[in-house]
Amino acid sequence: MTEATLYDARACELGEGPLWHPERKQLFWFDIVGHRLLSRDGDTPLEWAFDECCSAAGWVDHDTLLIATETGLYRFNLATGARDLITPLEADQPDTRSNDGRADPMGGFWIGTMGKAAEANAGAIYRFYNGELRKLHDRISISNSICFAPGGRTAYWTDTPTQVIMAQALDDDGWPVEPARPFLDLNAVGLRPDGSVVDAEGGLWNAQWGSGRVSRYTADGTFDSAVTLPGKNSTCPAFGGPELSTLFITSAMQGLSEPDDAQGRVYVADVGIRGLPEAQVRLS
Repeated sequence: MTEATLYDARACELGEGPLWHPERKQLFWFDIVGHRLLSRDGDTPLEWAFDECCSAAGWVDHDTLLIATETGLYRFNLATGARDLITPLEADQPDTRSNDGRADPMGGFWIGTMGKAAEANAGAIYRFYNGELRKLHDRISISNSICFAPGGRTAYWTDTPTQVIMAQALDDDGWPVEPARPFLDLNAVGLRPDGSVVDAEGGLWNAQWGSGRVSRYTADGTFDSAVTLPGKNSTCPAFGGPELSTLFITSAMQGLSEPDDAQGRVYVADVGIRGLPEAQVRLS
């Protein structure tokens, strides 16, 4: 096993949504319930405050992110902090919020929602593409693990309480073409799948809530290796760094009765396997 080390010491109640911006060579991540977007400029910490839960992002251009919040998808200017609504996201449902999300290789953006108190079946998974937001799956309790195989013809996602990561075939435009099928069933080993990312070899790296680790599974679902971290509630990995072989991992204090100084931080590990560049979001 590889052991991750501390990347950023700022505590997040619910750290999530790490994104390596390929043009800026910069990591961004969220504290969902802390209503914050965080980053670093070298050793200088950066932070943007929001007035609602925010959870995931994709990059549009050098200075623009698409950001998912509890009420919508927004165009966000990193230089000015200006935020412009692209499309509402369950804005009429005050008991839900956005959760895991990621851009797909075709330029779409997948985003999951969930109940703010993790109510059963309260959430859904959506895809935004060419100006259209379409619901793909409903009756989701805790949406997670949204990521894509090399080439973009397979999407992965999970409803965490099921402990099963699903795989779904996609067409040339990135829309599902058949029902999702089980890819990885973690019930037998008692692991709860949180966020995931896929590397250039097709291996899936899954953060496992409550385990303090991120596990790699080969394209056929076989366990390969793991990265351990002091943060018990590991939430999501992302590849970054100069060679895209650095794995960044967010974690959470949420759900821990007595969190210590290791919880809710961002960790980093050199895993020796290259990731895939994060896809650019097409807004229209």
